[in-house]
Amino acid sequence: MSDFIQLVISGMATGAIYALVALGFTLLWQASGTINFAQGEFVMVPAITMVILIHSGLSTWVSFAMACVLGVVVLGWAFKRGLVDPLFKFGMMPIVVATIGLSFVLRNGVRAGYSAEPMPFPMVFPEQVYRFGGLVISASDIGILVMAMLLILGTQAFMSKTVTGRAMQAVAQNTESATVLGINVPRMIFYTFAINALLAASAALLVTPIYLAKFDMGELLGTKAFFAAIIGGFSNSRGALLGGLLVGVCENLAAAYISPAYKDAVALLIFMVVILFRPQGLLGRKEERKV
Repeated sequence: MSDFIQLVISGMATGAIYALVALGFTLLWQASGTINFAQGEFVMVPAITMVILIHSGLSTWVSFAMACVLGVVVLGWAFKRGLVDPLFKFGMMPIVVATIGLSFVLRNGVRAGYSAEPMPFPMVFPEQVYRFGGLVISASDIGILVMAMLLILGTQAFMSKTVTGRAMQAVAQNTESATVLGINVPRMIFYTFAINALLAASAALLVTPIYLAKFDMGELLGTKAFFAAIIGGFSNSRGALLGGLLVGVCENLAAAYISPAYKDAVALLIFMVVILFRPQGLLGRKEERKV
């Protein structure tokens, strides 16, 4: 039983990282109707940036702060102004195609311009193990889970409790009505892109010490986060949390009790089951469409 609990806790730590990235998917969709298939690369770029800054002599936390600033400018403002805004009037498909292309550009640009080799990243949390009865839990798992949950819950609280967050939700629900009410719609949408960039940088800080910094580290991470967002309900930020935790825990259990070879297929399997029996996601609302 203790082994099972340890696997669940470790899976929740991994799933919380998936949830951070998945939350970016749901925020962009809610606020601007944008699906960013370069989301995994939005985690990879800050990770590589932090590695470069750390190798230049800066501390981990200073490097993280600078990666956040760079992320907001490049992956927030420049991404919105340079790619999403010009294509938005043409519908969703051009944006989807463009973000897929952007993911290839970022991935191969880092491989060609920096390195194709995995780069080590310093541990953010102490390399320590805690024993509770028969349980053996690492400080890293606890730290990742706590930090990720605080970021997710903090984002949700910001969206629901602050004036700016409510304005962002108003824009997501009805852009025209928000404009009539005097809300600065472009600014609210930019805030969403900026928050997404900060969440991606935070996910990079948590995941890179475990999986190393590499040009293709975001490919699988982005895919699993996308599945997690759909599993929980693509239009529900709480669904991103549920989907991420569910995928992370089930992956760990499958690797331990079935085979490690099936670990990466778990997210796809859960995704297919949910799509078949509850297309709106576990926490999503059913929307009927008139034809």
